Amino acid sequence: MLLEDESNGVVKSADRVLDVIELLARWGREMSHTEIAEALDIPKSSLTKLLKNLTARGFVEFVPVTKGYRLGEALIRLSQQSTHSRSLVSCAQPALAEVTQKTLESCALNQLKGDQVEVVATVTSPQRLVSHLRLGDLAPLYAVSGGKVILAFLPDQMRSEYIKTVKMQAITPKTITVKKALLAQIETIRQTGVAYSMDEYTPGIVGVGVPVLSSSGFPLGSLNVAIPSVRYSERVGARAVTVLQAAAERVRRDYIAANEHTR
Repeated sequence: MLLEDESNGVVKSADRVLDVIELLARWGREMSHTEIAEALDIPKSSLTKLLKNLTARGFVEFVPVTKGYRLGEALIRLSQQSTHSRSLVSCAQPALAEVTQKTLESCALNQLKGDQVEVVATVTSPQRLVSHLRLGDLAPLYAVSGGKVILAFLPDQMRSEYIKTVKMQAITPKTITVKKALLAQIETIRQTGVAYSMDEYTPGIVGVGVPVLSSSGFPLGSLNVAIPSVRYSERVGARAVTVLQAAAERVRRDYIAANEHTR
């Protein structure tokens, strides 16, 4: 039987089905039953029934080797059709423009792609000395502000798996390569809601990033600015944080509202 929330007319089980599909699409690889349950805060017994139905219809596929779930062929076929839901990118574009207008620095929306972070939308600074954040650019989660802040807010099991398997390499002399140091940064990021990359990925560039969180607390993505080191100071950094946090809240609110409306 479908469970309906009479206060807003939302069918809870249908809403959870969409949450599972969106999560698998964002994570970009197989996820275990436990990882999905933790990420979406769904009781394991309820999730088992959802996954059984989705697998039977071909929307989700169970991979015996990894004992994980991934998007199925039926959903891939449907993805070719137009959707009425506004994407996170379209919700973020006005906010990104405002961030650059207020900070005069290049900014980007980033999303998780496997064990990396991808730039999916960007606005370039009008100043002569700029950092170019290019669409499609990929970077290690541990090396950039937008990646660190996503990593910090992943569910515990997903974050632990990443820390366990990642091979950290020195991209610049300042890149963090010790997992203990990364874990310490993650704890600070979880407390403050802000991540920094101090010349750790691109020499001469300071990154400041904040998360865009779903209603369940899962990181839908992150917003960051890239500031040339010669222009960076504590005051500039604090100003960037204020602007980014306001923008992230705007994106989160617009995205949730738009997708609730289409559901």
